[in-house]
This record gives sequence, structure tokens and C-alpha cells, in this order.
Amino acid sequence: MRTAALRTGALALLAAQLGGCGGLLHSNAQPEQTYYLRAPAADTAPAAPVANPDALAVSLRVGHPSADPGLDSPHIMLVRADHRMDFYVGSRWAAPVPDLVEALTVRTLRGSQQWASVEDSRSPFPSGYLLQIAIRRFDADYTAGGAAPTVHVVLDCIMGRREGREVVATFVASGSAAATANRLSEVVDAFEQAAGAALTALGQQAAAAARSDHAQNGAAPSPSSTRQSQ
Repeated sequence: MRTAALRTGALALLAAQLGGCGGLLHSNAQPEQTYYLRAPAADTAPAAPVANPDALAVSLRVGHPSADPGLDSPHIMLVRADHRMDFYVGSRWAAPVPDLVEALTVRTLRGSQQWASVEDSRSPFPSGYLLQIAIRRFDADYTAGGAAPTVHVVLDCIMGRREGREVVATFVASGSAAATANRLSEVVDAFEQAAGAALTALGQQAAAAARSDHAQNGAAPSPSSTRQSQ
């Protein structure tokens, strides 16, 4: 009898525990929000691109960017006082920051219509130049003490010829924008503005470096893809 009673008590305890676990699976937490950013040039380019007489007759490949510690993730990062790094809970970018920056860079450079073609890091096509990016900042900065942050985007760039692996130029492209309010929608808008300014500067400096290299060497590097930018 005692054994049967113990068995019954154990089964009742197990059922209570399973019921408790089922209750833990229920959550009233808000679903995670995913945000994306738009490239500055691609959205302003005409629907049917026209030939640009000043375009470089050479292709460019954008290598997969590297990122400083803490930035190689899909988290929307922020910086607080005393060198504290954090991220916005319940929100994320549509991809890890290096993937996001690569896609935005490719779209910006294609939209500028300054190149015969612009390829991403996975493209099988040959290219005349290679652009490598290191992401130094991609964060919302609260260290100034205001209620709303200022977003900073800083990209270290190295551009070189694919043939011979010669470095053509090194430059920094950066942008910043103050969020109009301490709400995530306004912070994301500031990220888009800051990233747009940095990518616009990147495109201008990359094109200037290629033109300077062409002027000094007298010929565009090869091989070069002739596919029209989209």
C-alpha cells in the first residue's frame, strides 16, 4: 500500500512539474522587430539607367567587410558612458552588420553608375579593383549625455588592383546623424542617414582613387567585367 501511495504521489508531482513547464512556454513578450536600411544612391537612381560618359571602364569587387569586436552581429549596437557597449533589446538588423554593409556598399556603388560593373564578394566574375572595408563604428552613441543618441558609422577602406595586388588608396569614409528622439524608429532613421553619408563618401573616394590610378598608369587594370551596373 505504501509503495502504491508513493508511486501515485510521484506521478502527481511529475504531472504538476510538466504543467508548470507548459506554463513557462507561454510568454507575453513582444516579438523581435527586424529593421533594414536603404542605400543612398540606389533609391535616387532612375528606373532605367542611362550610360554615363564619365563612368570608369573598369569593374570593382567589394570584399566581405570585417568588423571591430562587438559589431559582427545583427544586434543594433549602442555605446554608453564608461566604455559600456550594449544593444537594443527586442530588435535586430536584417543581417549581421558586415553583411548589411556589404550589400549597402554594392547597391550604392552600382547606383552611382561610376563603374562598368560592381560585384559582391561572392561573384564569380573577374574585376579590375578590389575594395576591402573594415567597420570601425556602427553604433548609437549616448556618451554625450543627451536623451537621444548620435549615430556614428566609420569605415576604413583599402582599395587595390586585383592584378598584382597593388594598393591604390587607403581612406576613411564616415558619417554621423543625431536621432530626433530616443525611440528606435528615430534611431534607425539616424543609422540610415549616417550610413548614407559614409557610403556616399566611400563611393566618391573610390572613384577618385581609380581615376588617379588610371591617370598615373595610363590604362585600366585587367581583367574587367563589362556587365552593365544594375
